[in-house]
Amino acid sequence: MNSGVIVMAGASGFMGRRLQEAFRHDGFEVRTVGRGAQNDAQWDDDLAPVLDGADALLNLAGRSVSCRYTKKTADEIFSSRTETTRSLGEALARCPNPPSVWLNASTGTIYRDARDRPQDEVDGELGTGFSVSVARAWERELFDAPTSVRKVALRTSIVLGADGGALSPLINLARLGFSGPQGDGDQVFSWIHLDDVYGAVRHIMADDRIAGPVNLASPHPVRNRTLTAAVRRHFAGRLPDRGVPLPRWSLEFGGRVIRTEPELVLKSRWVEPGVLTTTRYEFAFPGLDEALADIAKETPRGLLRVQLG
Repeated sequence: MNSGVIVMAGASGFMGRRLQEAFRHDGFEVRTVGRGAQNDAQWDDDLAPVLDGADALLNLAGRSVSCRYTKKTADEIFSSRTETTRSLGEALARCPNPPSVWLNASTGTIYRDARDRPQDEVDGELGTGFSVSVARAWERELFDAPTSVRKVALRTSIVLGADGGALSPLINLARLGFSGPQGDGDQVFSWIHLDDVYGAVRHIMADDRIAGPVNLASPHPVRNRTLTAAVRRHFAGRLPDRGVPLPRWSLEFGGRVIRTEPELVLKSRWVEPGVLTTTRYEFAFPGLDEALADIAKETPRGLLRVQLG
């Protein structure tokens, strides 16, 4: 599929803005669903007309998880994912000419804390806790939706790109000198370059054999201590042994100060891209050093603005 019509829901965030640009650059018509009047449809509208006749649906809707998990924010995280997914499924069921494929965001955090072996789509073991419960419910809404279109749950690892996302706070820490290992430093960090998110989405759209969960992750994850050293090398110009480490207690304290959860750093996410590898997707940035070198070209000096949930 080299052109066509794609509907993007929840496309105003870090990933969505860049994916919109990429689709339009490649000749796609992009229709958007969201909360603002600038979208082609808002969530309270009848969504069937904007979906009708499109080639693909990509749903990225969901409140940021970079926040403290209070009752209020936990409810918002849960409902912003499940209710939007449910609305899209019901709208697709009413479409005379629905898209042929529905790609819905999910998360690699659905797997257990893993340091012993990678977790793929076939043999991966699902974890426990709030984040996993959200992911399970999110995917249940997708796969139980009353429509026969091909459905794909994008179990996305940490997305790295310029001007936002999970990388900005790591760069700020490195530039302040706090870029040693976080926690014990042995937790696995699965990641994917933003360009490969787009590439993988295009790959999935083009291959109608792909359905069900798909892990979006580089085939070369790293340990946290390797990640922090690489960020320091590419963005702070410091030697790998000079960063101040951040033990667990400091991350838990800091999380309270900046209103985010230490789980986002301390959980070991070892996500293996089994489906992408089997279907021969070619990663543009399989290795962390080459990914960070590319991102560094677009990253200004000094501290970066970080949006908290």
